[in-house]
Amino acid sequence: MSNGIGRISLRLALLAAVVSTIGCDRLTKHVASTTLPEGQVHSYLADTIRLVYVENPGGFLGLGADLPGVWRMALFTIVTGTILLGTAAAAARLRLRGWPLMGVCLLVAGGASNWIDRVLRGSVVDFLNVGVGPLRTGVFNVADMAIMLGAAVLVFATVSRHED
Repeated sequence: MSNGIGRISLRLALLAAVVSTIGCDRLTKHVASTTLPEGQVHSYLADTIRLVYVENPGGFLGLGADLPGVWRMALFTIVTGTILLGTAAAAARLRLRGWPLMGVCLLVAGGASNWIDRVLRGSVVDFLNVGVGPLRTGVFNVADMAIMLGAAVLVFATVSRHED
């Protein structure tokens, strides 16, 4: 009985992680798109954090932004959607558990939220930039953080498993 309750608790925790990741990303993108004028930079914490509204029609750091619209749509909506579904299906088929499953859930949740932007807007809303002096990140969003965290969790879980 407790094993069944444990599985239900884990599934609820994973569902909560996915829903809260997508919800937080959608909310912050809405706030950014309604309150930040395009191109205007707001600087905080001695310019460590910058908020700037950008619509990214490309992929990571704008890669592919110059592709013709049909190719961008095919690559960033059809191919990405297929990869997201395939990743979720592979995680289920492989019966991932624990940290590897959490990593995949964060990857898929972040990817899905950016995918929603692409379907609805044709581009992804980005608004965060961090750095010190000239050393800065590209402009990103909460979904991108979830994707990176998910990838880090997967790598850490894989390395830890192979060290045992």
